Amino acid sequence: MSDSLDHRDLAYMRQALDLARNSPPRPSNFRVGAVLVDEATNTVLSEGYTLELPGNTHAEQCCLMKLAEKHGVEEEGLPRLSEAALPRQLGLYTTMEPCSFRMSGNLPCVQRVLRLASATPETTTPRQITVYSGVTEPDTFVSKNTGRQTLEGAGIRFVHVAGLEDEILTVATAGHETKSGKSEEMK
Repeated sequence: MSDSLDHRDLAYMRQALDLARNSPPRPSNFRVGAVLVDEATNTVLSEGYTLELPGNTHAEQCCLMKLAEKHGVEEEGLPRLSEAALPRQLGLYTTMEPCSFRMSGNLPCVQRVLRLASATPETTTPRQITVYSGVTEPDTFVSKNTGRQTLEGAGIRFVHVAGLEDEILTVATAGHETKSGKSEEMK
């Protein structure tokens, strides 16, 4: 994992953080934001935040579901889109490391990223995805998230965007109970 101090990376991470603030504060989830970018043109392709869409939806999941809807396909069909429809070099900015396990049984966000990167008969070559993360997932709900390791093991570049960690964690944990038994205020 490398650290990034690129102004563009910080700007997209701030955009993801602003999205995370839209997520309702709950004691049972982190408030996370995600932005998917065409790395060649710096164009935002989609964005999402925790619980934006119905169900127990994570930010990356919402981002990809909205992208799929935009192209008239199911999320599973995104890898089959042509390079003209979905660029080959993508950056996924997410305020928190993508999950590797979902207690709800839903597909983990890491698996969604790997599926998006996969080659298909229609595309023949895998997409190059870089995941930019603001913080590692705390062990609050799932201990030892292996998101980063799984992504890097599959050839996905993982970059820590430094500088917003405290703010990201404050937003992410709004609605959680503190050690004193009080709920964190919404930020």
